[in-house]
Amino acid sequence: MPQVRILAKNFMDMVAALPATKLDKLYENPFICEAVLRSLPPLAKKYALQLLFIDSPISAKTMEGWVLADGISKHRVAIDRLLQLRVFLEEIDRKKESTYKLNPKFQGNIQKYLVYGGSLPRQPMPSNVTVRLPTSVDLETYALEQWEGFLLQLISSSQVEKLTSFSASMMKFFQRGLLSPRENEAPKLTENGFQFLLMDTNAQLWYIIREYISTAEGRGVEQMDLISFLLELSFHTMGEAYNLNTLTDIQRSVIKDLANLGLVKLQQGRKESWFIPTKLATNLSVSLSDSSARKQGFVVVETNFRMYSYSTSKLHCEILRLFSRIEYQLPNLIVGAITKESLYNAFENGITSDQIISFLQENAHPRVAERIPAVPENVTDQIRLWENDRNRVEMALAHVYEDFPSKEVFEATCDFARDMGGLLWEDTDKKRLVIRGEYHQDMKDFLRRQK
Repeated sequence: MPQVRILAKNFMDMVAALPATKLDKLYENPFICEAVLRSLPPLAKKYALQLLFIDSPISAKTMEGWVLADGISKHRVAIDRLLQLRVFLEEIDRKKESTYKLNPKFQGNIQKYLVYGGSLPRQPMPSNVTVRLPTSVDLETYALEQWEGFLLQLISSSQVEKLTSFSASMMKFFQRGLLSPRENEAPKLTENGFQFLLMDTNAQLWYIIREYISTAEGRGVEQMDLISFLLELSFHTMGEAYNLNTLTDIQRSVIKDLANLGLVKLQQGRKESWFIPTKLATNLSVSLSDSSARKQGFVVVETNFRMYSYSTSKLHCEILRLFSRIEYQLPNLIVGAITKESLYNAFENGITSDQIISFLQENAHPRVAERIPAVPENVTDQIRLWENDRNRVEMALAHVYEDFPSKEVFEATCDFARDMGGLLWEDTDKKRLVIRGEYHQDMKDFLRRQK
């Protein structure tokens, strides 16, 4: 599914944007080093491991010889990523040629990991201390309910049965770019907001986490510490219980926020308290393209444009309403139809046909997901045709000029507009012309000189 502007950054892009001193400080944590290594493109990962036990710099020309001619573009992408993340440090030798060597802190931690084996960030609590832990199914249901409840509160708090403990100011940060405020009315979804709702859970999670990290310093939390803790959290085992007393005061505050998002579940025993990571937490360090993080599909689309959604989720209903006409809703079934009017409304809100089709394909019910195609071709073709039909006319800002004092001034103005490439239309008899909006100021200056 195409990603929109608001998700330009994932965790590793945020790590790469840190100052060099903070990035080197992060690499003192072995779990950060392992997370960064996992995130690298395959060729970049290969280079990092090849140089792992080499202490002397390797010239850029030597490394270019490691790939065939048709792989040079992938080679450059790999090198750029390694330099961005300061996994590679670039130096200039005596011949004024570029050389690369591994970041010493990164190199040392990965060497220890390979030689001595990795260890968990913290040990799970013994089963005789914890009460009955939730099953994997219960934990996944909990995470989904928490996440969908948060998203519903994000777009329409009136439909949420249980509000999160996030402050109003914090919710505004999350809503930034997704909702536009209106006087005396409920906020309205922006173009990015509509596209956000159509994304898969992992992509949505990254956007929210990015906003959460960007506001960290306002809450008295160092961004570097928060990134470190979140990446470390992804190495915990899903479903295991971890003692809250092993966390710092700041980390305990963060873990409560993560529980509101469904990344962890908090439980209280007689003497101890613990948190249990869900699948959302363990997916923090995976790729956006990792399909294993996506939910099971629920939508069936028929050739007559009827749509059946086997879901009890209010959020699913609100998402489907973005591009379809909801006819009625039963306890576990949403029935609707994809119509020209519903799609035109979606297109006006900035949703594209490709995004709608991708959403229907990625969320196809298991009974139809194995079909090729999962969504009938006549439906996908018609969605694209309706979009093309709507886009045949392009709206653009323009300005009309009339009431010229003489024919000579009118003709000179037309010539000026034509030379600029801004003339759209002219009427010689009535001395009127229309120019492109971006040339309005130039035209005003020209007319001022004619007086």
